[in-house]
Amino acid sequence: MAFQSMLIVLIGSTPEYHVEQQQVPSSSQELVQRVVFTEDFDSIVTEWFLVKQQAYKVNLAGSLFFAGLLVGNIVFGPLSDRIGRRPVYLSGLFLEVVFGYVTAFAPSYEVFAASRLLVGLMNGGISVVCFVLVQEYVGKSYWAMTGTLTSLCFAIGIALFAALGYLIRPWRNLTTAANSFGVLFFLLSVTLPESPRWLYCQGQTDRAEQVLRHMAMRNGNTVTNLMLQRVVAAKVSSPTKRQTGLLQLVVHPVLRIRTVVLMYVWYSCSLVYYGLTLGAGDSSGSRYMNVAMYGLVEVPAYPLCMYFINKHWAGRRKSMSSFLCLSGSACFCTVLIPDNTGSVLSVTLLALLGKLMVSAAFNIAYIYTSELYPTVIRNAGLGVCSMSCRVGGIMAPFVPSMRVLHSSVPFTVFSLSGLSAGCLGLMLPETLNGPTAETLDELTGPTGSRVLENKALLYEHDK
Repeated sequence: MAFQSMLIVLIGSTPEYHVEQQQVPSSSQELVQRVVFTEDFDSIVTEWFLVKQQAYKVNLAGSLFFAGLLVGNIVFGPLSDRIGRRPVYLSGLFLEVVFGYVTAFAPSYEVFAASRLLVGLMNGGISVVCFVLVQEYVGKSYWAMTGTLTSLCFAIGIALFAALGYLIRPWRNLTTAANSFGVLFFLLSVTLPESPRWLYCQGQTDRAEQVLRHMAMRNGNTVTNLMLQRVVAAKVSSPTKRQTGLLQLVVHPVLRIRTVVLMYVWYSCSLVYYGLTLGAGDSSGSRYMNVAMYGLVEVPAYPLCMYFINKHWAGRRKSMSSFLCLSGSACFCTVLIPDNTGSVLSVTLLALLGKLMVSAAFNIAYIYTSELYPTVIRNAGLGVCSMSCRVGGIMAPFVPSMRVLHSSVPFTVFSLSGLSAGCLGLMLPETLNGPTAETLDELTGPTGSRVLENKALLYEHDK
């Protein structure tokens, strides 16, 4: 997924070129401009001459990918809540690989752009489902770890893509190689079971027990008397269909406030994260080294997440807001550096620091959001939040190009976004050491409060 997200950074990179004036031998003696690329580099820019008035098509292809992510989040999230995590994930991954090969062999820019839209559609769908599936395979006490490792793999994927791009220069070969990894992951994913939490919330208690026995067997444990509470399953199964759906995110008073705040937090995280990352190819120096640095700089962010979000004095809420504010502050500091000082390195370091901080905030937002939504509507909630995240992603490719107005404009946008989202995130409740709600009834009312209190006692007992 990181390969597909970063693909346009290398295959859409513009090499050095100049424009020659050539006289066409004719009666009118017309002058024709001819673009000559002086750098030995192969990309969609050199193949379809996407320069000057056509240069916008590179950013357009990147935005189409994120537009596909947006639609995928809307469609796939609620769909997986209804028919299951596993079938939606496998179908999306299979189609993403198919459309990825269409990108590699696109005969024209129009086909290329359409394929990027379809790849983004599938990528956005499986991104939320994949994350939720990972979380629901393990107990809540492991959610911070599995969520962090998932984000860490994305950061490592960015760095590996830079290495792959350095080794494979032709853009079609690079696209084919990057997409071929999806074939391997699809074959590995076929063996994955369905989420036991989803099965349990759907009242399919027998199947949930089978999955748990399978997990125990693969872990080397022998389970002879594993039985889930049928009473809870029966209680949950009947109203589940009525409780799920995007409408509940608007109607339910608790979820409505959480969703509005989380949507803006996700939007800001995406705008700053992808804005800084996609601008790596335009920075001075080796484009491959820049992409690798913007990926590797995320790695220290995840141990920081693991440390802070599990401390009672920090938790999820304060950690996420603090990292967002620090990211906005780092971007603001770049605005204070004069253009004529030649201190490009200082601007780069501050940009990398901002990327590190927003990566930490982005990772916490994933974990935090999955804990704020009940199981019956978790994928729908994550899907809507990720939808607003993709709006930021659609705008991100165009923000670095705003430096034509003034060099400080992109970082000003990133700074204001990070600071405002950090302050707004403080409105959310803390979820550290708290139980996870399974149904909407557990969020409000005396019955739900008693259920959560009992879960809290069980949670502390398990710890």
